[in-house]
Amino acid sequence: MRFVKAAAVPVTLAVLIALTGVALGRIYAGSLLPQLVAGAAVGSVGISAATRRLPSWLVAPLSVAGMAAYTLLAVLVTARRAQLPGSLAEVLTDAARNGIPRLLTAMIPVEPTPDTVLVPVVGAWLAGLAGAEIAHRAGRVLLGYAPAALLYAGALYVVGPNAEAAVWPTLAFAAVAAVGLAATGRTPAAASGELAAPVQAAIRVRVAAGAAAGLAVIVALAAAVGPVVAAQVATKPVDPRRYVEPPQVESLDENPLIRISGWALNPDQRLFDLDSQPGGDVRIRLAVLSDYDGITWRVGATYRNAGRILPTPSVVPGSQVDTVTQQITIADLTGRLLPAAATPTSVDGARVAYDPATGTLIRPEGLTAGLRYTVTSTRERPDGGLLTAADVPSGDAVARMLKIGDEVPERIQSLADQIADENGAPYQRAVAIEEFLATHYRVVADSPSGHAYPNLNFFLFGPSNGGGQKGTSEQFAASYALLARLMGLPTRVVVGFESAGTGPVRGADALAWPEVLFEGVGWVPFDPMPKPNTTPRPVEEDFKPPTEDPTEPPTGARPPAAARAPPTPAPSGRARCGGLTGAMVAGGVTGLAVLLVGGAALVVLVMRRSLRRRRLEHGPPAERIAGAWLEVNDALRLAGRPAGSHLDATEVAAHATVAAEGRRATRIRSAAPPLVDLAEAVNVATFAPFATDEAQAERAGAQAVAYASELRARRSWWRRVLWSLHPGPLRWHRRR
Repeated sequence: MRFVKAAAVPVTLAVLIALTGVALGRIYAGSLLPQLVAGAAVGSVGISAATRRLPSWLVAPLSVAGMAAYTLLAVLVTARRAQLPGSLAEVLTDAARNGIPRLLTAMIPVEPTPDTVLVPVVGAWLAGLAGAEIAHRAGRVLLGYAPAALLYAGALYVVGPNAEAAVWPTLAFAAVAAVGLAATGRTPAAASGELAAPVQAAIRVRVAAGAAAGLAVIVALAAAVGPVVAAQVATKPVDPRRYVEPPQVESLDENPLIRISGWALNPDQRLFDLDSQPGGDVRIRLAVLSDYDGITWRVGATYRNAGRILPTPSVVPGSQVDTVTQQITIADLTGRLLPAAATPTSVDGARVAYDPATGTLIRPEGLTAGLRYTVTSTRERPDGGLLTAADVPSGDAVARMLKIGDEVPERIQSLADQIADENGAPYQRAVAIEEFLATHYRVVADSPSGHAYPNLNFFLFGPSNGGGQKGTSEQFAASYALLARLMGLPTRVVVGFESAGTGPVRGADALAWPEVLFEGVGWVPFDPMPKPNTTPRPVEEDFKPPTEDPTEPPTGARPPAAARAPPTPAPSGRARCGGLTGAMVAGGVTGLAVLLVGGAALVVLVMRRSLRRRRLEHGPPAERIAGAWLEVNDALRLAGRPAGSHLDATEVAAHATVAAEGRRATRIRSAAPPLVDLAEAVNVATFAPFATDEAQAERAGAQAVAYASELRARRSWWRRVLWSLHPGPLRWHRRR
């Protein structure tokens, strides 16, 4: 009996912490995480129980050593199971650095990997150590349950609304805690029977009074807090993931559609190597663009850190499904977007983040030459017989796929109306757009990039002998998607590559194509590109625009004087007086506008100079060095070469050197001042501000000013003027 009572506290604590793993494991794939948490609970509580006779100052170091060994084992097991590349030291360092953010941005179900199990395992071990020392050594059993209770509450918070309510684990937690308290309760002293009757009576009265007072307090709390607690039962829990920013793509990847023209001009550039099983022609997706505002298409995806196994995509009944496995080796492809066939279900060899809505992947660390990974995808071929009668969805679920910018050009709207009037069913409209573009336009590799309204208007209706009616797959896909959305068809643009299945994928293989969403079928790709060696028909044969065709590309230049309509002669009489008054008003408004613009420019100029003085001349040396670094970052942004927020000071200095060499002035200039010393000073000011002095601050300010001046001097004259009047530096670092 004595042994059972002595073992009650360690066993209870271990079970409570193991239940925390059960509660948290509801958002994990498999049962590995609950097993690891249970092992941490048994190990930490067991070490404390085994060393209870040792001095208290010796228990913590022994337990921490056991925690280190167990954590290393957990990292090794999960790394091998997830087949992560790199040495154990690299994996452990990465997990320790990124454990919390990756746990809160991971895709659910979360795959047990080193970075997603490190925090729960360490937390479980520390809770076991603290609880055992308080409950077993200090004898405060109820207080010793507090670390386990806090850990359990943290697990419920991390799970949030991403799993069903943890009813049974919570009831089990409370039941085990109650049994543990009952098993460790003190029995009445044997000598209590020797007390005098009046003393025993007084003790009974005090116990009864205490019980009555406690009951009254419990009833009062239940009456006051009960309704509030009951109202929260049906409330959806807060998702902590909304407070953590998921992995983002770079600006280059936010709109990869503009890269089509660059790849078309470099058709032999080897982007990556592909080995596909089974072989044969295959389309590889790089990005899916769902947002369009009349100016640019954007990805707009939400990527979540994912493990080796990705969520299984839903398959439309009746569709033909096959599996393709590809080994991809990156060559000259840059950015973060990972090419893969649609739709990936597993990835080996690279840590990825995944967007389930589009089925696209990114590598948060960015692509590097030589990166090799294997991706298995599920290709779905819908039943073509269902398309002719299929409808398209509507409502809030697809509002994003129908949204366009304001002020659609009249010619484009008229073309969409004409095609819609001639074709009633959604699939007929989709095919009609495809045929119209493939019949009337040409593919030209050196066509300029652009898919804003003016670019598409000129592509569709510009004169063929003046550069119109020809483009790359960028213009074909963007025009198709815009016309389809004007007809009520949910559409998106996909950027990817077309490959024979094995061998290098080059710039000439880059391709953009549209996809339309049909009910009961899913996303269906269309090919608006003309067939090779075909002569396009004149657009005028099938479409009469309501106004004259554009005669120049959308460069913003005015048409020649001969093409402009002659001025209308001014009427006489009162109308002439009205015209004179209008001219006077127009002149006054113009003058006022000039004064306002000039005044605003002067205010910006004064504020910019004041900001530089505050940064470089006021404050402690560490703050002035930081101000000099802000001047360098502002100069890079003003030059159109901003440094990524993920770069450290040394990497920013290297980027600044490349940015300075990227564009030379027409006259011979000396090299831009290096920023290596300034980067070192920034690191010192950040991590050891007490080690900086006035000389370092003055030298940092001089280097920053010299670099910014040299970078500005390499711009054209009008860019130098805009450089000085740009208001951006006044707000870019306001949060800092």
